[in-house]
Amino acid sequence: DLVHVLVDSEYRLQALVVKESRAFSGLRQSPGAMLVADEFIVPRDAVKSVSHDRIDLALTSAQARSLQPYMSYREKTETIAEEAEDFVGVLTSNPGIPNWMEQVANKPPGALEIDGGENVMLGHTGKKLGTVKDVLFDDDELVGVVLRPEGLFKKEVILPRRFLSRSDDAALFAELDESDLEHLATFDRKDKTQSR
Repeated sequence: DLVHVLVDSEYRLQALVVKESRAFSGLRQSPGAMLVADEFIVPRDAVKSVSHDRIDLALTSAQARSLQPYMSYREKTETIAEEAEDFVGVLTSNPGIPNWMEQVANKPPGALEIDGGENVMLGHTGKKLGTVKDVLFDDDELVGVVLRPEGLFKKEVILPRRFLSRSDDAALFAELDESDLEHLATFDRKDKTQSR
């Protein structure tokens, strides 16, 4: 399953972050096992083909299993309050990632994540235009995102790349007027010219 798309500052595809399937990971043989790292970075050149329903890799199973995990954990210092919270978590059988562990995304320097469900904000206004439903690429270049608008307009529309002014790990930012939303093309998943 596709989890994130990693693009550079020019919105060219760098890598995909995919979630390992239960069958591929061996969880079927060990259903009680829990994988800490089940999302992996797939470099652009290791992707054979992508469709809305499937991602085919140009890798053997052994090569796929040796891909770098997207998330890793490293030690960090914790406050006295965090130490107490960890201790209480053990006593109450409510385990989580302890405060002395820090979760780190192993992405290339300068890479930006674009996720399904990510907020798209209107410039610097703080107003939410909608959420990312899908991404549209022409070869390895992002051409736009499928946007599920907020408010009255509920049809998914294509927000062209030219309107994306910047991105951070929390949101995409678009420079356009709210009235421009009415003029965006409606996204039709059946239209073969609109490819992922």
